[in-house]
Amino acid sequence: MKKLNYVFALGLIFTFLACGGGESKSDQSEENSMEEAVTEESSAVEEIVEEDESAKDIVALAMETESLSTLVSAVKAGGLVETLQGEGPFTVFAPTNEAFAALPAGTLDDLLKPENKEKLAAILTYHVVAGKVMSTDLSDGMKAKTVNGAEVTITTADGAKVNGANVVSADVAASNGVVHVIDAVIMPPAKK
Repeated sequence: MKKLNYVFALGLIFTFLACGGGESKSDQSEENSMEEAVTEESSAVEEIVEEDESAKDIVALAMETESLSTLVSAVKAGGLVETLQGEGPFTVFAPTNEAFAALPAGTLDDLLKPENKEKLAAILTYHVVAGKVMSTDLSDGMKAKTVNGAEVTITTADGAKVNGANVVSADVAASNGVVHVIDAVIMPPAKK
């Protein structure tokens, strides 16, 4: 009887070993296929997220950026929302809230008044260049004609600057152009 139990136990052990426990090549290839599918899906999601970010126009992008809320108010007051939502492409040098706060006392409040809409629009369009100019396209001493009609001067020594304003965040993609965030409001030259 002991022999029979011994044989029976060995048979059970062999049965378990034969039926499972080890991974077959097909199991490994299925696992690899699943990993590849997850990786591809993950890449596709990242691509969609990136496309979604650049699917926003310049105004929508600025509206979602807390540090550009003063610029958004100015664009609305200057009547430029539709223009900057247009097809473009545009390059916008976008002053931060701190840049607007650094203007002389009362300047911003005066510019936002309806009677100063034209003056505000002239200042804001001095921050816009027709076409898409990426930071890699900038060169030291480069001049760029703005939508205002006047030129801005780009310098690249010691970091990119536009008329002396530092570019603090470059190449923010939008569906109709690109935004470069700057740390100062640049004023157009006085018309002769």
